[in-house]
Amino acid sequence: MNLQATALCWLGERRPAVVVEVSGAKGSVPREAGTRMLVGASEVLGTIGGGHLELKAIASARQLLQGHAVPREQHFPLGPALGQCCGGAVSLRFTPLAESRPADWAAPEPRFTLQLYGAGHVGRAIVRLLEGMACRVQWIDEREDEFPAEPSAPHIERVNVEPVEAEVAVAPPGACYLVLTHSHDLDLAITEAILKRGDFAFLGLIGSKTKRQRFLHRFEARGIAPETLARMTCPIGLPGIAGKEPEVIAVSVVAQLLALDSAQAASTRLRPAAFAA
Repeated sequence: MNLQATALCWLGERRPAVVVEVSGAKGSVPREAGTRMLVGASEVLGTIGGGHLELKAIASARQLLQGHAVPREQHFPLGPALGQCCGGAVSLRFTPLAESRPADWAAPEPRFTLQLYGAGHVGRAIVRLLEGMACRVQWIDEREDEFPAEPSAPHIERVNVEPVEAEVAVAPPGACYLVLTHSHDLDLAITEAILKRGDFAFLGLIGSKTKRQRFLHRFEARGIAPETLARMTCPIGLPGIAGKEPEVIAVSVVAQLLALDSAQAASTRLRPAAFAA
């Protein structure tokens, strides 16, 4: 369950808690403005960056829970006030959960939109990692009983449909795709549909170098352009991370998606602004 869902649950249960939010951030800081943490009498969910800052924030939140007078806005120069080496400054807002209106919290901008094909061991391991991240995921499998019984986070949509490759057409331009189904024939059909669209930010296909070569030969025979085929990633995962356990593969693949997102964000920041007409 993500922080917003937990806050709504606690609110419904009338459970006393305080929402600690980074209301302002300047310079080098652990977390950006808008980051929240939920502090109860015995639990803390989420993080505003850890360290001395977070310890002081938790202490202030629990004082507020106990009925003590606590400033609702607090400002911390991280170096001079807390001895943290970040060098920036953070402002925190303390709001009782009953006053915080968690239903109106703005969702963070997703790092990427992903269509994930396959609810097997690797697919489930990847989803577990993505449940706590700001992203948008369609998790697609034709076998409904392969999805775990427990619900996923709200930003992860389970899609049980057949034929699954038809879902490629509904993805937005610039989406990421991971293809890791139980069938090579199904992998082939889904991957071909993605390649024919051509507007993907990332296409990862689970498998070996041998599988890659076999698939490439088939796609070449079907007229897919070499420059498009060159953008297909197979095997998946960051180079240099060894291990075939689903959890290891999942960490490596999610890191690959995050690296792509970071590279795209850096490219956007460095892109020169267009000249006005």
